[in-house]
Amino acid sequence: MPMKTTKIMHHLQCISPIDNSVYVERALAGEVEIRVVLDRASKAQKAWRRTPLNERIAIVERAVEIFAVKKERLGRELCWMMGRPIRYAGGEINGFMDRAQTMAQLATEALADIQLPEKPGFTRFIRREPLGVSLVIAPWNYPYLTAVNAVVPALLSGNAVILKHSAQTPLCAERMVEIFREAGLPYGVFQFLHLNHAYTQRLACAGEIQHVAFTGSVGAGANLERTVAGRFIQVGLELGGKDPAYVRADADISQAVAAVVDGAYFNSGQSCCGIERAYVHEDIFSEFISQTVDLLRDYRLGRPDQVETTLGPLVRAEAADRVRAQVDEAIAEGAKVHLDVSEFPMDKRGTQYMAPQLLTRVRHHMRVMREETFGPVLGVQKVHDDGEALEFMNNSPFGLTAAIFTRDEDVAMEMGGYLEAGTVFLNRCDYLDPELAWTGVKQSGRGCTLSKIGFENLTRPKSFHFKHDG
Repeated sequence: MPMKTTKIMHHLQCISPIDNSVYVERALAGEVEIRVVLDRASKAQKAWRRTPLNERIAIVERAVEIFAVKKERLGRELCWMMGRPIRYAGGEINGFMDRAQTMAQLATEALADIQLPEKPGFTRFIRREPLGVSLVIAPWNYPYLTAVNAVVPALLSGNAVILKHSAQTPLCAERMVEIFREAGLPYGVFQFLHLNHAYTQRLACAGEIQHVAFTGSVGAGANLERTVAGRFIQVGLELGGKDPAYVRADADISQAVAAVVDGAYFNSGQSCCGIERAYVHEDIFSEFISQTVDLLRDYRLGRPDQVETTLGPLVRAEAADRVRAQVDEAIAEGAKVHLDVSEFPMDKRGTQYMAPQLLTRVRHHMRVMREETFGPVLGVQKVHDDGEALEFMNNSPFGLTAAIFTRDEDVAMEMGGYLEAGTVFLNRCDYLDPELAWTGVKQSGRGCTLSKIGFENLTRPKSFHFKHDG
């Protein structure tokens, strides 16, 4: 990676969606800083890979304990950086701790040598070796939960990690590195860099980088693949989603409504695996809509730093305007809205504060039913049977998760076999179990994080084939 001596003087600004104030400002790293971090990571990783696994696990477990102590502060920063209501902000820290702890528990078995059947005169086994230096590029919408999926397994596997976080959530990268250092992680094994897009791409091309984990848009993921093409390194991509839910006629309607609404509107709909479209059997359609509207009217749109708020702003006014444009277009094409935005006084066009909305009379060709929305909007379409629902659910360029609500587990299992999704839920949605593989199909990405399988993407196999003398 060629390096010049010119230093980048541009700055990063985190504009809080609460009041558009500058919450964090940092200098962006340039070529000199990148080279220093790469050299440090490469040297530190050589010692870290030889550190016994039980010591690596112990450091992760100590880091989890420190996160618990600092949860309130971290949650408050999260609220101001990306707009998560303060009443929910600590939940992300709990999720971070759960995933980190689970990966620490899985590491011993996941990273153990693979023993083969005994063969006279030979010793044979497969060892999992770390890749080297991992670059983790994390987004703002779940800044701790998305980062932990790659950072902790990479560290446990013996890799060094460089974390490049979103400009919207720079403190998350800083706090993670600080806490792991406080937990005893050797200097240089885990570092962060605040970078612009151009230098992020250059970093991904550095010879020291042997793994990239990226969470973000389909377009950005495609650009990253083109950037590292020909380097033959591991690249994990978690990209967009347009996750569907199907509510069968035999479902517990109240339970389905509660789950779908939470899955669609939590975090103001800014979730890769949130429910963005729902298909409801015609026999229960009217009741489902009625209960959904009643539940949505209980939401409180407001400043996320106020404890009574249950629905915060979108990350930026431009993001809210894009969501509103989808809704306006759907209405123009015949969709029906079910909520009067005047019931939510904070909703104002041209701002990041947007009321929740429910749409019916939608059709599958509408953008709101086929393109990622990433906002507090749900389109609900009536279906006649399981076959029609399955056809609609699969008719998407995305495939991260899909949810079925029914009392008939056999039917759900059969449908799940045909669903084109990385995770199939029954009677729940928008949840990540760290013992299960987190993966997507189609434009939702490739690769796998979490579970024991996730470690395979952070290690390379080395075979040992020893023939004994005599």
